[in-house]
Amino acid sequence: MIEVRNARKSYGETVVVDDVSITVPAGGVISLIGANGAGKSTLLSIISRLLPAPAGTVMVEGMDVTTTPGDVLARRLSILRQDNQMTARLTVRDLIAFGRYPHSKGRPTVEDRGHVERVIRYLELEAVAHRFLDELSGGQRQRAFIAMVLCQDTRYILLDEPLNNLDVKHAVAMMKLFRRTADAFGKTIILVLHDINFASCYSDRIVAMRDGRIAFEGPPEEIITPAVIREVYGVEAAIQEIDGKRVALYFR
Repeated sequence: MIEVRNARKSYGETVVVDDVSITVPAGGVISLIGANGAGKSTLLSIISRLLPAPAGTVMVEGMDVTTTPGDVLARRLSILRQDNQMTARLTVRDLIAFGRYPHSKGRPTVEDRGHVERVIRYLELEAVAHRFLDELSGGQRQRAFIAMVLCQDTRYILLDEPLNNLDVKHAVAMMKLFRRTADAFGKTIILVLHDINFASCYSDRIVAMRDGRIAFEGPPEEIITPAVIREVYGVEAAIQEIDGKRVALYFR
């Protein structure tokens, strides 16, 4: 379980996360949605301690993220940032192997190498595993970074806009993979998503943020409604149900 209590973050006079408290139970897919600047990515970074929060606490399985040793936390929680960059010239396989560092400390075992190869197959990256990252398309590179995070094999996986650079086919495949990973391996996957229909179709819970606060939280059938979308995004939407999933159609 992840527990956030009274988290606050500001830049100068601008408050970007404003006294946020939330409990994320273990297991399942949770999507953070909201307009640009709502505080979604900042909250994710606070949970992972990539950003310090001057107020509030974050606990992961009872461990305070501000005082837990990095190598201990890295075996419980992993994150893919929105602005992931790698300056070294690495192959896809080399990048994915970095995900094993919290376990191997740079001395990979047979088990670590097995993890790498399984993740390569899991994300269907066999054809590009030997290629350098700068030789890949944006979508292929994004999948490689996601593979690195999955290879870390943590109980909690935080992904900031993981569908960036992916076309519709690969975005759908990636959301199915997240859903399958959560269900088959008991992972807790927290996503920042801009597409609320992906959030609706693949999430167990949706957290909608507005102005640095949590405005709404609940299962998709409670969040994907005209009233909530109007309140969070300031647009009108009609809701249709397709195969038991709610889909929003925007019209003004």
